[in-house]
Amino acid sequence: MGNNILLSSIIFLGAAIICVPIAKKIGLGSVLGYLIAGILIGPFVLGFVGQEGEDIMHAAEFGVVMMLFIIGLEIKPKEFWIMRRSIIGMGSIQMFFTTFIIAAICIFYFEFSIQTSFAIALSISMSSTAIILQTLKEKGLHKSSAGQAAFSVLLFQDIMVIPILAFLPLLAANDILNATSEHTFISSLTPGLKTLTVFGAMAGIVLTGLFVVEPFMKIIARTRLRELFTATALFLVIGVAYLMSIVGISPALGTFLAGVVLANSSFRHELESDIEPFKGLLLGLFFIGVGSSINFNLIIEKPALVFSIVLFIMLIKAAVLLLAGKIFKIKNDQNLLLAFLLSQVGEFAFVLLNFSGQLQIIDPKWNALLMVVVALSMTITPILLLINERFIDPYFGMKEGIKENKHDEIHEKHSVIIAGFGHFGSTIGRFLKANGIHATILDNDSDRVELLRKMGFEVYYGDATRIDLLKSAGAETAKMLIAAIDSPDINHSLILNASKHFPKLKIMARARNRFDAYELLDLGVMNIYRETLYTSVHMAVDVLHELGIRNYTATRKAQDFIKYDEEAMRELAATRHDTKTYILSVREQIELEEKLLSEDLHQQLTDHDGAWDSSSMK
Repeated sequence: MGNNILLSSIIFLGAAIICVPIAKKIGLGSVLGYLIAGILIGPFVLGFVGQEGEDIMHAAEFGVVMMLFIIGLEIKPKEFWIMRRSIIGMGSIQMFFTTFIIAAICIFYFEFSIQTSFAIALSISMSSTAIILQTLKEKGLHKSSAGQAAFSVLLFQDIMVIPILAFLPLLAANDILNATSEHTFISSLTPGLKTLTVFGAMAGIVLTGLFVVEPFMKIIARTRLRELFTATALFLVIGVAYLMSIVGISPALGTFLAGVVLANSSFRHELESDIEPFKGLLLGLFFIGVGSSINFNLIIEKPALVFSIVLFIMLIKAAVLLLAGKIFKIKNDQNLLLAFLLSQVGEFAFVLLNFSGQLQIIDPKWNALLMVVVALSMTITPILLLINERFIDPYFGMKEGIKENKHDEIHEKHSVIIAGFGHFGSTIGRFLKANGIHATILDNDSDRVELLRKMGFEVYYGDATRIDLLKSAGAETAKMLIAAIDSPDINHSLILNASKHFPKLKIMARARNRFDAYELLDLGVMNIYRETLYTSVHMAVDVLHELGIRNYTATRKAQDFIKYDEEAMRELAATRHDTKTYILSVREQIELEEKLLSEDLHQQLTDHDGAWDSSSMK
């Protein structure tokens, strides 16, 4: 591929835009799409990139660096403190149990030294932050018990990388340290001094972030040039990565710590918004790099060894995660999902194995084999999650989700069915109940179901997208289905199934925003309720009232605005795929709305306009 960066960009981006939409279309997810793209363009299939994937992995390394900076930036100290029990508890159980089990196998079965065994075990204990966070986001699982538990474990692992990198030099002998081929600032130091240098570098990042970066950011912010602020953010990330590489410490670790430090900065949100556009693309680049780095020659030479190691590692990690879930009383369906989510080996393993290789703690042949094992486990994870979603969770969750009612048989049927009883659905349910209307409530989060039952709600556990559950809930005779599930994708699946099998059932659907509403309109749903519309209009009414406009007038104007906006949404839905036409249509609709709403502003108000204002009545 040479030095032709334009050709490289065409190959990387072309593979992504072809493979990812196909993978998403058939339900494999974007992560597996990127991995497949990397495999296809890699040296072992089409050969468009790299000698054994080396050049693309150099490019992907920057993707990891940026990704970990953003992850560090998103860590909120308050949330960490609130979740400290699950972070420290579940994280330590997963990491330490996995480490000691794998280390024992390496010592007694493979007859590795204690130093090598623990270096391998600590690397293998890591799970993929990139894959899991992307999966939780795509599937709307971040609020589920499994999603929160997975986030806790990942956060603990990310933090533990710092002491692990400081600990690894202590495992290397002096003669090996002196013989390392790659010369860095710490390559000639003793193990003790190496460890002190690592901690010193970490402390330097923290102090610089606290006392230098923020004042510097204030100076940049005064220029009011956003592109300069973006350039400063990138300079900060690349600068930290470069300094860490000079010292001989993982650049990814340095930028992660820099992100954590700046999470408390007053410029955190600006940094997030400026770097956010790079996030998805760089994650994709990283996954393409992982896919292209899979050494198929090594797999062909030793297929039994490679796949057996992958299998045993994922089984061990899954077993430990199931144990941790049991200890923390996570329901069986959520616990199984947690095991599937975190059973792979993560991107930090590349960092730790590479560092161990530099220290010559791990033999180069085994290091290469373990790199393949890590990449394969990451590739297998989206497939396992798809299998769980399609073939295991619908049945296992129904049978094991609620102990007190094995099959969750629905005994009462009502004219209204509410699918999804989170914050949105529960508000509807409480309002209806307060007005004497009972509803059949369905939710697929077993922990939430149990909690709601303790609060006095009659909630039934199950996947509302399943036809048999909708039938047992009385969908054939009910008048109305309220689709209030958090995930738009699952909500769309529910609406498709319900409209197909129960055509007489009137559907009222939750939408997160205007573009989600467009998708619902395509499904034929006419009663759509956007989360962002009604609350924002209600707030605007209060703003008008505080500015002196009479309450009745403000409320009437709000109702008119909602009416015009709903009409505009239906007209704009047809043109949304043509960007130019859509923008022109939006401008026309905005002008029309403003004209209609301003027509009666200067008209003489009637006596009734002040009837809702308590001050006028007094």
